[in-house]
Amino acid sequence: MSGNTFGKLFQVTTYGESHGKALGCVIDGCPPQIEISADDIQSELNRRKPGQSDITTQRKEADIVEILSGVFEGKTLGTPISLIIYNQDQRSKDYSNIKDVFRPNHADITYQAKYGHRDYRGGGRSSARETAMRVAAGAIAKKYLNSHGIQTEGYVSQIGSISAEYINLTSAKTNKYFFCDESKLEELDAMFLELIEEGNSVGAKLGVRVSNCPIGLGEPVFDKIDADIAKAIMSINAVKSVSIGHVDNILDLKGSEARDEITKEGFKSNNAGGILGGITNGDLIELEFIVKPTSSIKSTGQTINTAGEEVKVEVTGRHDPCVGIRAVPIAEAMINLVLMDHLLRNQAQCGKVDQSSPFEN
Repeated sequence: MSGNTFGKLFQVTTYGESHGKALGCVIDGCPPQIEISADDIQSELNRRKPGQSDITTQRKEADIVEILSGVFEGKTLGTPISLIIYNQDQRSKDYSNIKDVFRPNHADITYQAKYGHRDYRGGGRSSARETAMRVAAGAIAKKYLNSHGIQTEGYVSQIGSISAEYINLTSAKTNKYFFCDESKLEELDAMFLELIEEGNSVGAKLGVRVSNCPIGLGEPVFDKIDADIAKAIMSINAVKSVSIGHVDNILDLKGSEARDEITKEGFKSNNAGGILGGITNGDLIELEFIVKPTSSIKSTGQTINTAGEEVKVEVTGRHDPCVGIRAVPIAEAMINLVLMDHLLRNQAQCGKVDQSSPFEN
């Protein structure tokens, strides 16, 4: 296994490099008769694609998806679905000056050590460009989950030192930062003007909320749904930490304060983030994660080359001053892939069991 496949029943395998001919994925295990079109997938890709504003990489990729198999007359067949996006705006010459240099805090040096050969053009397989296919596959999962009432919504709550004072999911859908506090937008505009001028970058904190998730998804030991969620989010480029539930001040609380007490109407709080014992409890699933600052920046830094010599490096080309901004639709897609896989696994093991709420309506 080479780590290019995600999921057990709803399996997604991606392929392609940042500056290769195309990116693609194969989805196996998708149920039949899901109504899906290229437009359904494209609408999600459009939220992630580069070059949409002045605060993302200016690489101009339309990211037009083609469905090669598995869909007929607007419905899934139950057979493997193959999707492809052709790269159109590669500028590989931008990377010719660093083909023998390892960028600090980048995968260059580890890829070279592991494989003895790497695609230095935009990072090759380690590029965040690979995530376009995760978003494409996630769009199909989203269509199925939405038909079951399950909704996944992402947002950005902090960029650099600018932090949201409240979380408004509607606001996050209406600005270029995906930011959940619209009162901070002018501050963000000013910060990004400075970052772009300086050729530097910052990190971000993001969150995802899942509503109407049924009780019972997840397995009790190695395949806890929170463990799979953490893996899914950590597999996204530049993510450094994931938390599920309310953990900011959890070390300041005693067990009597942190536990979610239960009444006949439901849980009195949701510190657990909608998951108990690795299994969804029917409450709102809440998670946060942190994305580090983009490592490919114009600011000169110290590194070594392939000969082991100490050199200075300055990365030219087109890069995001905050890669975390475009991670919102990627995170939503990864969570949807996890939920889709566990929903199918639960149906396979437990059948049409009664998963209605134990609480009074």
